[in-house]
Amino acid sequence: MCLGIPGEIRSIAEGELRTGRVVFGGVVKEVCLAYVPDAGVGDFVVVHAGFAISRLDREAAARTLGYLAEAALALGEERAEANDEEDSR
Repeated sequence: MCLGIPGEIRSIAEGELRTGRVVFGGVVKEVCLAYVPDAGVGDFVVVHAGFAISRLDREAAARTLGYLAEAALALGEERAEANDEEDSR
C-alpha cells in the first residue's frame, strides 16, 4: 500500500528538474514537482516518495490531514492499551 501525504508548497526552484520546498506539519522537505507543472507557491500537493503526484485544494488537504491525525491518535491509544496489557501480566 502506498501513502501520499498532503503538503503546502512554500517555494519553487526552476531548473533541469522542477523542485520545491513543501511543508508537512512543520517539517519542510525538498520535493520533485515535475508531475505537477501547474502547481505554484501556496498550493497543496499530494507527495509520495519525494514526488508531488497531484494537486488538491486547501479543504481536501485539511480533511486528509484531519483523517491522518485521527488515525495517529487511534494508533497511539491502541499501543497504550497493548502496553497496559503487557504490564499487567
